[in-house]
Amino acid sequence: MTMAELAPTTIVIPTLETERMFLRAFREEDFEEEVAFFESDRSRMVGGPLPRPQVWRTMAAMVGHWHLRGFGFWALEEKATGRYLGRTGLWQPDGWPDREIGWTLMGHAEGKGFAREAALAARSHAYRMLGWTTAISLIMAGNLRSEALALRLGAQRESEFLHPTLGAMNIWRHPGPGAEALQ
Repeated sequence: MTMAELAPTTIVIPTLETERMFLRAFREEDFEEEVAFFESDRSRMVGGPLPRPQVWRTMAAMVGHWHLRGFGFWALEEKATGRYLGRTGLWQPDGWPDREIGWTLMGHAEGKGFAREAALAARSHAYRMLGWTTAISLIMAGNLRSEALALRLGAQRESEFLHPTLGAMNIWRHPGPGAEALQ
C-alpha cells in the first residue's frame, strides 16, 4: 500500500447537551485547569498529584481512548459561563474489569449537581447509542463524594478491584437500560 492509498484517521467525539452543560471533546485550553487539579491533593483519588507532563499524557490518553474503543471521556463545559467544569465519560482501558462511567470535577464545580447531570447523560449515551447493557464505576475506598453520587445514580457496591497503581477500589454496578431512566 502506498501513502496515497491510506485513508486518514478521523476520531468522532459526539457532543452531548444537558440542561446546564455541553459534554464535548477536550480542547487545549482545558489543560491548565487539569494541571491545577492534578497539582492539588484533591487529585489523589484519581492517581494524583501528577507533574505537568503526565497531565498532558493523561489528557491525550482520554482523547486516544475514543479512537481505540469508540467511546471515552468528555470535557464538561458550563453553558452559562463557558467554564471548564471537569470530565465525565465512558472508560475501559486494557485490564479494566468492565466498561465504566467515570467523573472528575474541578473544585469550583463540586456540590452543584454537575457530576450527576453529566454521568446520567453519559450513561444514557452508553445504553441508547452504544448498546451497553451494564456499566460500573470504580471508586477508590474513602472517596465518599463519589460513593454518594454512585448511590444517587442507583449504583450498588458489588465487589473490589485491585488497580495496578491505585490499589483497592470498589466496583459500583449501575442499573441497566430502562432502570436508568428512573434516576
